[in-house]
Amino acid sequence: MNLFADLLASTNGVKGGGTPLTQAGPRIQKTRRGVEVKSAREIAIMRQASRIVATVLREIIDMAAPGMTTGDLDRHAEARIRAMGATPSFKGYHGFPASICASINNEVVHGIPSAKRVIKAGDLVKIDTGAYYEGFHGDSCVTLCVGEGVPEEARRLSRVAQESLMKGLATVKAGSTLLELAGAVQDHVEAHGYAVVEDYTGHGVGRNLHEEPSVFNYRTRDLPNMQLRAGMTLAVEPILNAGSKACRTLKDRWTVVTVDGSLSAQWEHTIVVTSDGCDILTDRDF
Repeated sequence: MNLFADLLASTNGVKGGGTPLTQAGPRIQKTRRGVEVKSAREIAIMRQASRIVATVLREIIDMAAPGMTTGDLDRHAEARIRAMGATPSFKGYHGFPASICASINNEVVHGIPSAKRVIKAGDLVKIDTGAYYEGFHGDSCVTLCVGEGVPEEARRLSRVAQESLMKGLATVKAGSTLLELAGAVQDHVEAHGYAVVEDYTGHGVGRNLHEEPSVFNYRTRDLPNMQLRAGMTLAVEPILNAGSKACRTLKDRWTVVTVDGSLSAQWEHTIVVTSDGCDILTDRDF
């Protein structure tokens, strides 16, 4: 999840040029700690938080169907996260009202679940969620092709987004750089004719839902090209648009959509950097 990652980096917790962002419990970073390397004990806790997230997303993948609402999925996610001894990372985070982000078709990120938003056959649905467990977060996103009649272009976009995530993760190890990860993602995306969304990036994750560094998905000199170290925990999340990379935020001040109305897809994992690669903490294959 990249909720307000750009604001945290640029406005010191002030939204809209003057409105203080809501502070809600221990989940919001109030002071910048810099990049953290987690201990074995901390990674073990993050593994549990991430397993909760992966479990919930597995269940949503199985249950999502035409006729359900995004509110139905949100209620399920919150109930299951709490049943497993965690709290939803997103709910109340800077005022966000739900436990998942549910973004459909041309919605890019931060879609607000609603009992009135009915999922239809053929929809491309992004479900992003997080769990806060014993002081640490896990964070992950999947893209679902729901029911019959999903356009081939939508399936292809989702597949390339997932592949680009794995291409990026394949570069990760102690001593590699964020730019290597970003380049691998960008090259795979653009080779298939799609655009990387640059307005939102991945991020460090751990005690706080958003920590340093910004984990970008495109080549840039505007963000620090950090060398990775074993024990760093990151949320890596390529976001792809079928058309232009340009996005805008709706009047609800959360939902981000493509400017040209094109489809958007996103996949995300929480990982820990190791000496020779990375460990995907939110892996759903268990």
